[in-house]
Amino acid sequence: MLALVLPTLTVPAQAGTPSAHRDPGYVEHGATAAAAGTAHSPVAAHGVNHRGGDREGYPRRTELRVFPTDAGDKAVKLGLLPYHDLAPALNDLQARSDRVSAEVIGQSTLGRDLYLVTVTAPETPEQARQQDRWRERIENDPAAAAKDSRLARDYKAPVWINANIHGDEWEGTDGAMRVIEDLATTTDPAEVRLLDSTRVYFTVTNNPDGRVAGTRANAAGFDVNRDHITSTQPESKAVRDVVIGTQPLVMLDEHGYTGTTLIEPGTPPHGQNYEYDLYLKHAYENALGMEKAIAELGHPETARADIPFRDFPPGEWDDWPPIFTPMYAIYHGAVGHTVEVPLRVNRTEYDTLPVEELRRRSAINTDVAAATISAGIAYAEDNRRELIADQIEVFRRGWEGESQREIPDGYVPGFGEEDRYSAEFPRAYVIPAGTAQRSAPAAARLVDHLVANDVRVTRAKHAFRLSGRNHAAGSYVVDMRQPKRGLANVILADGKDISADVPRMYDISGWSHGLLWGATVDASRSQAPKVRTTPVPAASPTGSVDAPRGKDLALRVVDGKDVQAVNFLAGQDIALHRRDDGTVLVPASARRQVETAAERFGVRFTRAGPGERGTPLPAPVVAASASADELFVLRELGFDVRPVSTQALEDGFDLTEVGTLFVSAGLSYTGLSDAARGRLDDFLADGGVVTRGAAGATFNEEAGLLPVTTVAGRSDANGVVAVSGVQGVLGGAAPEHSFVYSPLWFTELGEGVVAEQRYGEGNPLVAGHWLPGDDGNGPAQAAGEASVVSGVAGARTVLFGTEPLFRGHPKGLYGHVAQALYWTAAG
Repeated sequence: MLALVLPTLTVPAQAGTPSAHRDPGYVEHGATAAAAGTAHSPVAAHGVNHRGGDREGYPRRTELRVFPTDAGDKAVKLGLLPYHDLAPALNDLQARSDRVSAEVIGQSTLGRDLYLVTVTAPETPEQARQQDRWRERIENDPAAAAKDSRLARDYKAPVWINANIHGDEWEGTDGAMRVIEDLATTTDPAEVRLLDSTRVYFTVTNNPDGRVAGTRANAAGFDVNRDHITSTQPESKAVRDVVIGTQPLVMLDEHGYTGTTLIEPGTPPHGQNYEYDLYLKHAYENALGMEKAIAELGHPETARADIPFRDFPPGEWDDWPPIFTPMYAIYHGAVGHTVEVPLRVNRTEYDTLPVEELRRRSAINTDVAAATISAGIAYAEDNRRELIADQIEVFRRGWEGESQREIPDGYVPGFGEEDRYSAEFPRAYVIPAGTAQRSAPAAARLVDHLVANDVRVTRAKHAFRLSGRNHAAGSYVVDMRQPKRGLANVILADGKDISADVPRMYDISGWSHGLLWGATVDASRSQAPKVRTTPVPAASPTGSVDAPRGKDLALRVVDGKDVQAVNFLAGQDIALHRRDDGTVLVPASARRQVETAAERFGVRFTRAGPGERGTPLPAPVVAASASADELFVLRELGFDVRPVSTQALEDGFDLTEVGTLFVSAGLSYTGLSDAARGRLDDFLADGGVVTRGAAGATFNEEAGLLPVTTVAGRSDANGVVAVSGVQGVLGGAAPEHSFVYSPLWFTELGEGVVAEQRYGEGNPLVAGHWLPGDDGNGPAQAAGEASVVSGVAGARTVLFGTEPLFRGHPKGLYGHVAQALYWTAAG
């Protein structure tokens, strides 16, 4: 008999409740796709965007296409700008002022345009090219830039304002538009002079789909402000390219709603890969200036601000992970701030407060957004030379390989020992080629991701030896003597266990592309690579078909790219078979389709060896009651995914074509009527089940599937963990690490239940934050216990206690989930 053991979640704040300042409407990972928001049909616009005039100088005008009026736009009720009014307003400003340029930098999930507005004094093409040369010199030759007196005098300070990344935090857009119009039309000599020495960039709404729908997430259900460093969504990719292309000195990310206006810098733990001394001195002073600006508005609600560094305890509002826009921007040389406007107008308040009160609050919030933006621009202007010099110094330290600076107590008021975080940067990373590489497609994906994030990668022209390892020609080298070494390290390093440092964290505290993206990555702590290399603009192709014509083919399914190839072939009614080790066999007659798959997905097919053909592998159909990020990944992998829920089953959801039921949220077995439960039981008699997390474990218990005891760690525990002992169902060559959020483990395994994977011995946490809960269950109790189990109880069933699809990040674990889906569907 299965027993489910879950901790009491009403623990004291210091023992694991979320930050008191976290947005109450925050969409947790476990929320179903329906709760988090799902994609709808693309939005059509009238006409096209017409780029006019000279694109090399400023202004760079674009006649923006206009989107149809949407009376249901949630901003209307608040008296704020609906999305469909943005293009006409920007077109009008461009017509009225030669200081305003509007460009389209991409489209949202539903196809709405993402606007970048630049406000600056007009520039000739040669003047604009000179600004570009100076920007490039700051990054590429900081020693020369530091001596360039003309650069110090004439380089325009870039400032970037990002607004409305959370769709139901509207007023940043309206505050930005107010400042744009003020700067475009002002006759004040001081403000006109400011634009001679400053370029101000505005992404006026980073999440237009969420703005219209009134949702925090984008239309795919992702929190875009958790997607930096992973970049799964078009909205985050667009602003990634903005920060690289503009290299701002100062950036603000406008949010809401925290009761009292909140202005970063944040609490410890601080990102250990920052040049924190160069960041903090400006961030603290800029925050004080913004606090002064909102106090001068005269509203009782804006008399003061919360500055987390000054006002909050450690862990309450940290700047540790690179998932947030301002934290990500710091790695590109910016002084980044989150700004939270004060008065809540979304969710329950949106639905219950009188319109008059909502509009009063939104008007104050817009004042706050505009005031903080104006104050941030003023800080950049007043401190332009020092900001430029300090950005140069960030990049110079990277090129020179210098140590981070030790910051003394009192460096800014309140700075002390609890604020000291630093990294020892390795001399280089190597992403091996050849037989030392676990997955060539995973390595290529990682290299392309590094390059897209402006990390410099080179490729070895010949074989070499480094730190006791032999590396083949074609291996990729990340020499850490480069300007954005902090960003390179935050992507590739293992991370750090910070459990003992703070009682809780605001969001995730562990991540690692080096450990979780499926590629082999080696670090050389002190030795420089002695090999001739060439710069890498993109990874080399990895796909091949290494078998004679007329022979059956085999694909070793290790990476998500392998899964995409399998599902591509299965979708063409090719008779695939799967062996017990997870290898997929393809008949020789499908050679043409195999060659297409190899080229498209970068995977390697070999000649099928002797042995049994295995079990047939039809095109997999997955009924999924899951979170939005899990649905996104499953579809990205090429599965035919059909969302299901308790209500959908009540409404007669057809399970007859389904191979596997995936359950992680939104499906209650005991919540079904007798008739709906009967139909589900018929499926469970010989169908497949894969579950993840507490909701999945509960489903397993209530449906009477695998006899195990499920034990839960703290709900806020998260990070990279060591794992071992991968068995057959998950396939071979599995990574030695996994990811957890609200970790589970399985004990008292009943007859026929197999531990497919176990947490590492000792302390399995490699990087992140995982403390014991009130019941004493922590990483020491999870050590050596099963993290993934399988068995047959009518339905073939696999239970995951880890988070293999979390926010689209742990890409090296996708193969685990796919193998579980293939195996369970074969029942």
